[in-house]
Amino acid sequence: MDFPVLTVILLAPVVGALISVFIPKEESRIIKAVAGISTFISLALTIVIYFVYYTQHLDTGGMAFTEDIPWVSDLGVVYSLGVDGFSLPMLLLTNVIGFTAVFSRSWSVEKRAKEFYILLMILIVGVMGTFVARDLFIFFLFYEVVVIPIYIMVIIWGSGSKTKDVTKEYAGMKLTIYLLVGSAFLLAAMIWLYMEAAEMRGLPTFDIATLASLSSQFDQQFQIIVFGMMGFGFTVLLSMFPFHSWSPDGYAGAPTAVSMIHAGVLKKIGGYGLIRIGFFILPLGAKFWAPLIAILAVGNVVYAALICLAQKDMKYVVGYSSVSHMGFVLIGFASLNIIGLNGAVANMFAHGVMSALFFSMVGYIYGATKTRYIPDLGGLAHQMPVAAAGFVVAAMASAGLPGLVSFVPEFTTFVGAFKEASLRIPAIIALTGVVLGAVYVLRMVANVLFGPRKEEWDHVEDIRGSYWIPVVVLIAFIVTFGVFPSLLMDMVNSGMQPIAAKLVDAARVASQMGGNI
Repeated sequence: MDFPVLTVILLAPVVGALISVFIPKEESRIIKAVAGISTFISLALTIVIYFVYYTQHLDTGGMAFTEDIPWVSDLGVVYSLGVDGFSLPMLLLTNVIGFTAVFSRSWSVEKRAKEFYILLMILIVGVMGTFVARDLFIFFLFYEVVVIPIYIMVIIWGSGSKTKDVTKEYAGMKLTIYLLVGSAFLLAAMIWLYMEAAEMRGLPTFDIATLASLSSQFDQQFQIIVFGMMGFGFTVLLSMFPFHSWSPDGYAGAPTAVSMIHAGVLKKIGGYGLIRIGFFILPLGAKFWAPLIAILAVGNVVYAALICLAQKDMKYVVGYSSVSHMGFVLIGFASLNIIGLNGAVANMFAHGVMSALFFSMVGYIYGATKTRYIPDLGGLAHQMPVAAAGFVVAAMASAGLPGLVSFVPEFTTFVGAFKEASLRIPAIIALTGVVLGAVYVLRMVANVLFGPRKEEWDHVEDIRGSYWIPVVVLIAFIVTFGVFPSLLMDMVNSGMQPIAAKLVDAARVASQMGGNI
């Protein structure tokens, strides 16, 4: 396909941001409409290529819609884009959440709306770029684009918490420091990998597929060290225990749209990079570190779930719930088999859609009531039935209800974990997180939405106008991929096949080395 569809998908929000620069700041509705149209173009084109790939490339797999333009030839940097069965669900997730985030309620955006939507579109482009980049340098470039907008948006349009001594400035700074520390380790690992590959080939390259083709030539010790550095960078972004505390504070401090993108797709860059770069290029390193990942994953699931039970702020409940769900993803990663990897990647998609709906509903309730403090609320389903319905769907998806998007991915993840004898005990312990998850989400639903009608909330308005868009679109994806899971699982399986093959080879090498890895 000669048409550069991936570049157009990336450029649509960029063009929207440039147009918004020339719109007077008083015309906030026009600016919001430009952001909505720009992100809708990216979403519509992504849906088109998703189904083109699903119908035409699923059996053969591999990269499609590729673009390659030499950029910095002396360093071997190429503007190289492409998508496969792994990156397409992540790109779709980004654009679904990006589009719906534009229309999610956030009272603080009313001031300086022009700057907010420009930064939001830049943030969305940065996240998209990480999922379509086939060049390691381009991947890191897009990753760095994400960090600055999210910091600015939190400290200007964010909010503090009534239950914790956390200001928006503290939340924004803490989030940024953690991300930058992780990216520092990631950058060091990438440079070391680049130099080692250049010495082997005699030519410099950042091409991920080329680097992966050299994996069998990389020394075992080199893979273990570099994967450890890279894994730390990516798993900090994924909010792996005990490096997770930035995440709930970041959620609580961020405005609604940023919370949606933060929970929905920003974390997924960590999971995506860990598999696409770490597992694919350094499989012996993945084999070495997998047991530690499994142990820390149990910490994610159980510790964060228990913390959820003690929270009084709705955003902190959803925030720690997100950390707990990332534990399920990490357990799937640690299995190193195709079933577990499929479940983990599908879990990333499922959690992204579900958490975006959750934060959108929390943001709407907060915008209407000016509080997220659970004891202050109650009975809101009487005044806000539509918001209550969206909230309940998000809660049921979080609890893994059959027929919704999370059920099959979670089940697949645990099947993959139980397939490995060494992971059965961690998986059994992690299963308690499913029970605890049902407890904290149902308790929050009961305390926020149900019970006697409170007259103090009779003045609040239910969802109306463009605020319907996040409810309708996100629920549509939650239900569609829940009722027809093959639309997601078959796509993910296609993308995971070559990576799983690398890990199988690594397991065979480890066996030949007498279990030293």
